[in-house]
Amino acid sequence: MSDDLDDLRNAMRAATPEPDAAIRAAHLALARKNFDLLQGSRETARPISDGSKPSLWTGVKIMLNTLTSRAGLTATTAIVAVAFVALTPMRDVIVPGEAPDFDPAPAISAGQADRAADDAAQIAQEAPVEIAEDFIAGTAPAAQRMSKTLAAPEPGQALMPMPQPDMLMPPEATTEVFANADSNPLQITAEAPVSTFSIDVDTASYAVLRNSLMQGRLPARDMVRVEELVNYFPYDYPAPVGDAPFQTTVSVAPTPWNADTRLVHIGIQGALPDIAERPPLNLVFLIDTSGSMNQPNKLPLLKQSFALMLGQLRDEDQVAIVTYAGSAGQVLEPTAASDRQTILAALNRLDAGGSTAGQAGLQQAYATAAAMAQEGEVSRVILATDGDFNVGLSEPSALEDFIADKRRSGTYLSVLGFGRGNLDDATMQALAQNGNGQAAYIDTLAEAQKVLVDQLTGALFPIADDVKIQVEFNPATVAEYRLIGYETRALRREDFNNDTVDAGDIGAGHAVTALYEITPVGSPARLTDPLRYGAAPTEATSDELGFLRLRYKAPGSETSRLIETEIATDMPAQGDTEFAAAIAGFGQLLRGGRYLGNWGYDEAIALASAGKGEDPYGYRTEAIQLMRLAQSLSAQ
Repeated sequence: MSDDLDDLRNAMRAATPEPDAAIRAAHLALARKNFDLLQGSRETARPISDGSKPSLWTGVKIMLNTLTSRAGLTATTAIVAVAFVALTPMRDVIVPGEAPDFDPAPAISAGQADRAADDAAQIAQEAPVEIAEDFIAGTAPAAQRMSKTLAAPEPGQALMPMPQPDMLMPPEATTEVFANADSNPLQITAEAPVSTFSIDVDTASYAVLRNSLMQGRLPARDMVRVEELVNYFPYDYPAPVGDAPFQTTVSVAPTPWNADTRLVHIGIQGALPDIAERPPLNLVFLIDTSGSMNQPNKLPLLKQSFALMLGQLRDEDQVAIVTYAGSAGQVLEPTAASDRQTILAALNRLDAGGSTAGQAGLQQAYATAAAMAQEGEVSRVILATDGDFNVGLSEPSALEDFIADKRRSGTYLSVLGFGRGNLDDATMQALAQNGNGQAAYIDTLAEAQKVLVDQLTGALFPIADDVKIQVEFNPATVAEYRLIGYETRALRREDFNNDTVDAGDIGAGHAVTALYEITPVGSPARLTDPLRYGAAPTEATSDELGFLRLRYKAPGSETSRLIETEIATDMPAQGDTEFAAAIAGFGQLLRGGRYLGNWGYDEAIALASAGKGEDPYGYRTEAIQLMRLAQSLSAQ
């Protein structure tokens, strides 16, 4: 440790410019005089060491070693803090056990250093406690002069930027719970030719993954839901024609990580109705104000996020706010969206404290939404929480039943997660899936912009309910297949035709992507052997790879509609296939990469870069940077 401290001292000395000798001598003499006054000894100055080159730090060290009164210690502590901030380069983070890498360029000029020493001596004269405390607050005259001295450079001198605060690591996630399952297994087409699942337009997993990587940690495998990574990005799928709610596009392309398999790429693009013709919207903000929300990245970020959203509402829309913490209550009665000041004032008055009465909050929110509902209007509850339900219906199964019963009234529920440490992703997923809504995680104001501004219409106005996908693969052309992602959205084969089985919804303008990796018959990539006593191989009667069926309900309808599309071997790859495959590969790498062979981060980065295409908001560029960061962290 002493070597590290010596390195730190030497680096600071090297970074400090030489002061004018005459001025320095005068300042040191004044400092000694003031020191003697404070110590009650005016006859003899205490000797100082000449063992090192004199500088601004010499005078500071004198005061640290000699001032013993409360006022003196307070003042000198403040001086050191201000001087250290002024002399520390912005990009240097001092870590215990490591010597900082200081920029050899002068931090401040010699004149600035001398004036700072002069102000330090004056502060020592202003030694009474009240003066020292004023210095801490920055109101003492000498403190103000010293701040000005250090902040204003002389002509020709570069201004040293103020340091950025250290990026603090979040606490270890000891209570976080994520909804996930083991990766989908390889299926043998002759034994299980049909794959059925519900669509998923949630994006929470990508934002949580990004948050972990930006904090210097690889995400746990359960945090990664590959389909949510893929569906985080917009894709250039063909728009539906006429009155159809969405358009289905299928293509077949080589698999990036295995030259002997193929990728079946299914894209669904939702219609985007004329926003001007949308019905009035009734929004109930259900806000968790329990004690666990008392962190900067929770309740304060929540307030900022909802403030962004208000700018997207129309005058005829209404907003109400319900909070819950120990008990639930309405803090804002239904208010016209045009009255922004009243809504913002109610948001800003919110404070965090107490336990999490989730059941009471949900009941109050749904009751408020029911009172606001009018014929032809859309009612939505938006729950903002860290997911920490610990009072009332805290079990996911009980919450599922409660929300499922309420969605039949036409009031849907979306969930926004905030903060880390006790994030209950499993509960959030259960609520959103059963509430016919969307689950998203807000870790930055930029993510709030994406979810609550750019994609607000899709989040609040569904164009199709209970959307299910079923693919039947042809055993004569496909030996094996596996669905990439959607582990928590799997359905039984018989659920596809059962209109009472709930599934995911598509909002206005939303896009949904699904990827299958298939192994053609006769491919050397086949991982399983034919059964000795199994059925004889199916004779090829068609060169189709499979058949896609899709069911959906019009909003408010109880009866589903069916769309069918064949999957041919020669369907051309789409422009976005490369990027979607790169993101799917990235997600698989984070989950262990069982089927990826030697394909790794270098290949994922190269593929994503080649297929990035248009990127107006920088989402794809950010994803490539996250890949690079994950690669570095995985090498540690």
